[in-house]
Amino acid sequence: MQITDLWNKCNLYGRKIAFTLIFTLFFLESFAQKQWSIFNESGGDNQTFSYGFFLAGHTSSLRIKYDEAFLNPETTSLHKVRSIMPAYSPGFALGFLLTTRLHDQVNVLLTPKVGFYEYRTEVDFYPDANTTNNPETGGFLTEETLVEMPILLKYKSQRFNNTRMFVVAGINPQIRTKKQDEADEDDIVLIGRDMALELGMGFDLYFKYFKFSPEIRFSHGLRNLYRETNTDSRIAEAISEIRKKSITIYLNFQ
Repeated sequence: MQITDLWNKCNLYGRKIAFTLIFTLFFLESFAQKQWSIFNESGGDNQTFSYGFFLAGHTSSLRIKYDEAFLNPETTSLHKVRSIMPAYSPGFALGFLLTTRLHDQVNVLLTPKVGFYEYRTEVDFYPDANTTNNPETGGFLTEETLVEMPILLKYKSQRFNNTRMFVVAGINPQIRTKKQDEADEDDIVLIGRDMALELGMGFDLYFKYFKFSPEIRFSHGLRNLYRETNTDSRIAEAISEIRKKSITIYLNFQ
């Protein structure tokens, strides 16, 4: 029941972000139509290597897999745990863009960046049997600064005047700047190295002096990052796996 409710919330949140991005893209594209009478050469599409930078805003969350012990009524150590629900939290990132041209419609992107993340988990506990208090709620927060090195393959449609649509896919190695000794003090403890699978889409919009490429990208962590040993003892046995996920909007300038 909890997993179904969380999935519905995530789908609703993702739809809102996608709708906002699509509306923005159509607004920018309609604005760019005024420039279609002039074919802009910005963006370095004909160069083997080209450079740029980007700003990004994301919303991220943990994907928690519950241990069988959490659903087993005979596990007395977890009787007080009512629910463990990850929540989406905002953050931002910035970085550089290096594009290698393989073909007019195919590029390889290297996009090193620094990302600032928060992972919130709402935990409810049942009150003591001899009291009438409401369930106790605890908000567990894990903060991380990640150095990321996404390597992506970008496939672009044929250029139509000053616009192109594209899709990207690739992998994203991630390293946390915080040492494990410091991370072990968090309520929910994660290890510091991850590998994520990324998939996104966007538009290249060519202006007189630069190319602007808004993009939405989805990221799913591939590694189980959960470290039970140092996690809060009240919930440690209830979790078997934790992976990361995020939705990011990029504003690329080249």
